[in-house]
Amino acid sequence: MRLNPIFAELGTYPIQEIKDRALAILARGERLIDFSIGDPTEPTPAFIAKALRDAVPAVSQYPSASGTPEQRQAIADYVARRFGVTVDPDVHIVPTSGSKEAIFSTPLAFVDRDAGDIVAYGTPGYPVYERGALFAGARIHPIVLEGDFVLRAGDVPDDVWAQAAMLWLCTPHNPAGAVTSAAELSDLLEAARASDTLLLSDECYTDVYEGAPPASALQVAGEGARGVLVYLSCSKRSGMTGYRSGAIIGDAEAIDALKRLRTTTGTAPTVFVSAAAATAWSDDDHAAERREIFARKRAILRKAFDEVGYETVASQAGLYLWLRVGDDVAVASRLLDGGVVVSPGRAFGPGGEGYIRLALVPTVEECEAAVEVVQQCLSN
Repeated sequence: MRLNPIFAELGTYPIQEIKDRALAILARGERLIDFSIGDPTEPTPAFIAKALRDAVPAVSQYPSASGTPEQRQAIADYVARRFGVTVDPDVHIVPTSGSKEAIFSTPLAFVDRDAGDIVAYGTPGYPVYERGALFAGARIHPIVLEGDFVLRAGDVPDDVWAQAAMLWLCTPHNPAGAVTSAAELSDLLEAARASDTLLLSDECYTDVYEGAPPASALQVAGEGARGVLVYLSCSKRSGMTGYRSGAIIGDAEAIDALKRLRTTTGTAPTVFVSAAAATAWSDDDHAAERREIFARKRAILRKAFDEVGYETVASQAGLYLWLRVGDDVAVASRLLDGGVVVSPGRAFGPGGEGYIRLALVPTVEECEAAVEVVQQCLSN
């Protein structure tokens, strides 16, 4: 069978051995506390689930790639409340089936493979930026992040700006939890506009923070959000990972292109999920409650690693704790000996070596149980 050669190019993750060992522990019926995947275990708020059930139709028909008017309006209202930015729900918004498929498919609308277009992104980072670009036929330019793990305009070489169709950034950052300031976002946008590069800001974790709320690229883009697309998600904000619901907001011309692409591929949010999403975007209280839970988990785990001498880096917001540990694979292996699964930083690309990521997804009680494992496995 002939396969797209990109599959071979991507290869397999370098942490397969750890995954196999974790599965073996579960098969033996032993306790496993899993911090490796960003899939929170807190129940989806009941009022969101009810909205979905109430919206399941007696007759199922094809949904629209543009989502429902109610969903788009709820997203626009949220953007106005959260960021102080006014957008037209019919022009600047396209709902998506989660953020992953939207991020993966976006290059298909904007990359000219015959022109040798570049897609640039920070690394370590979400692997889908690279994978979507490669499948779209783009050349890729990973930018290794260091220090505070914030991608800045000056990190992108001039020749890359000149050839880049798109630049991805992520704030709050996955995996490091770093936050890009409004000033840094403004610098990136200025450079992107000067080079006719589409600035794509993955802000799926923007409602998971402590202290001041993170800025958005929409806030520095001005009216119409020229040259900017922002990606949002209900997954972490509302505990809706399984619902698969997100949104892209920004430049009207780019949104129109994405609507045409999504109509072509038949990618459209279902009507009943759109109803649940509209309900979720319309309420901020449940998101605040979830922030408090994540903050408790972060404090418990950070204190445990501090006590054994491992430094927390960035981790100001988002769903993750990012720790400098030396040999990331060795430390992940030692924790697994005690039944705690974490992700070695190298799984997120170059620049992640020497760090581990913990997703704040187990319960508060499980986080407290993990403290004992950390102390036993990592104390000198």
